[in-house]
Amino acid sequence: MSVSAKDVLNRIAEEDVHFMSLQFTDIDGIAKNVEIPESQFKKALDGEVMFDGSSIEGFTRIEESDMLLSPDLQSFQIYPWEDRHGRVCRLICDIQTHDGEPFTGCPRSVLKRAVAKAKIMGYEMMAGPEAEFFLFHRDEEGDPMLVTHDAGGYFDLGPVDLGEEARRDVVLVLEAMGFEVEAAHHEVAPGQHEIDFKYGPAVATADAIVTFRDVVKRVAHFHNLHATFMPKPMAGVNGSGMHTHQSLFDSDGNNIFYDADGEWQLSTLAQNYIGGLLHHARAFVAITNPLVNSYKRLVPGYEAPVNVAWSEKNRSPMIRVPARRGIGTRCEVRIPDPSCNPYLAFAAMLASGLDGIEKGTDCGAPVDRNIFEMSEREKKRLKIKQLPGSLDEAVDFLEKDALLREALGDHIFDHFILNKRREWAEYIKEIHDWELERYLERY
Repeated sequence: MSVSAKDVLNRIAEEDVHFMSLQFTDIDGIAKNVEIPESQFKKALDGEVMFDGSSIEGFTRIEESDMLLSPDLQSFQIYPWEDRHGRVCRLICDIQTHDGEPFTGCPRSVLKRAVAKAKIMGYEMMAGPEAEFFLFHRDEEGDPMLVTHDAGGYFDLGPVDLGEEARRDVVLVLEAMGFEVEAAHHEVAPGQHEIDFKYGPAVATADAIVTFRDVVKRVAHFHNLHATFMPKPMAGVNGSGMHTHQSLFDSDGNNIFYDADGEWQLSTLAQNYIGGLLHHARAFVAITNPLVNSYKRLVPGYEAPVNVAWSEKNRSPMIRVPARRGIGTRCEVRIPDPSCNPYLAFAAMLASGLDGIEKGTDCGAPVDRNIFEMSEREKKRLKIKQLPGSLDEAVDFLEKDALLREALGDHIFDHFILNKRREWAEYIKEIHDWELERYLERY
């Protein structure tokens, strides 16, 4: 149902809302916010609130800094908590230049362009992410410690799982904000959790990830815990992923990945989409796994994918096709982690899949054996390539991928490459504890 400015103002009056949070993300996917009082609500709904874009990562130069916030009225939600200042609502915004033109550095607009291209081709992307996170204790000063709140494992119950109460509070907040939560459980590593919500259209789902991360962190803080979506905060345990289930629907609501008579009951279109993902994976991994730390997760031995292949039956390749067919037919891309900018990650994967459809890219036969147990010779015989082993290597692949440059646009593509080159340069200049422990006395 379409939401109008009048609808928003009526809800605000009914619910006694006193502040409005106008939200967007920078190029790194970090949520940003301009909060305004009641006197500015109408101005905001008319898209007339300006801010300084020169201070936002990946936006614009100081001499071109005036930017406009254009709220998406369909994203209107009221936070279910209240403090002494009253209730707060939020709207997710697109970024425009001072003269009202779409800003090429707006990550949400990048995804909207990719979705628009899919629509012209007759498709709509549906996405369902599974974002994992850790909960850690805080010290007396409120700073996070690398001390988990429990020693639980996969699907454990309380009292071993001490995160149950915080997880339940997260679920209640999400449901109050319109999420359809499907499951919540303890993950494999101590202090690690997952909350899954129903799949939906790509832009709305990317919005939901941004809100989800915000809610998890806020609720954790209420429990005097620290929530982190850092991919690999501790060595020796599984890292946090954001497996992303995706499929394409037609205008009549049919899942066009399904073909009862097709090989593996997958349509040719689905196979080509998977082929496109495989073809561009070593480049888009820089977008879906954007931190130096991301590649500490993508290593053998911790269930994270490191191989460019697909399978129907096992989770060792980077893409799995779950057993369900019919409307639930989908591919699960297991590479992404929850530190990514969801708008850019979805745009990169959608563009790669559509490229596979346009070019008829063959996905090859599924690899149904455990790739983790294969020798290098076997993998070479099956033409299974390895994902990049570092952010630096991933950016090398990204920089050479013309399709992803086109999908992201020159502004974001160039800023992203520059930022990641700087991040890697800073990282390799540091001396880490592992090096000191291994080399200081020995040499």
